[in-house]
Amino acid sequence: MTSWTRDVVSTRGKSGYTHDRLCWFVSHINMKKILLLIIFSVLKYSFVQERGISVKAITLSSGINDDILQHAYNKRQSDLQVQGKGIVIRVLSDDLDGSRHQRFILKLSSGQTLLIANNVDLAPRIRGLKKGNAVEFYGEYEWNLKGGVIHWTHHDPNNQHVAGWLKHAGRTYK
Repeated sequence: MTSWTRDVVSTRGKSGYTHDRLCWFVSHINMKKILLLIIFSVLKYSFVQERGISVKAITLSSGINDDILQHAYNKRQSDLQVQGKGIVIRVLSDDLDGSRHQRFILKLSSGQTLLIANNVDLAPRIRGLKKGNAVEFYGEYEWNLKGGVIHWTHHDPNNQHVAGWLKHAGRTYK
């Protein structure tokens, strides 16, 4: 007999105690299952990313990603690793202050806008990018009043940050 079973059996007759102990055990087991599922998902994603395999099967749908980004905007959250896609509504001039960044604004299917800051000192520039193009992204979300900024859309030469990417016209930039 396991220790939790002994506890449940030995506490019979005490009003509510058996139920409370059993509920704690069930919720504790569910939390372990959830944590294991998260760990498994992260490991699977890392494995797939390292081998350059398509990750379409394990990524969230665009609508769910849009909901996550909208929630982050509403709650003024930052430092979130996110994935999504949108349509270019404006190509901006490069930011030349410090590391050089190619900048453009995407509109998500939810209507939210995001500034994409692509560090061209660490990742290739998206050549020929224009209004109306579709772009997918994986990077870090930072809140701002206009909808947010996505940066870290490239590898980290110091291996301290999750590697991001941009996808445009069938090519991945990282």
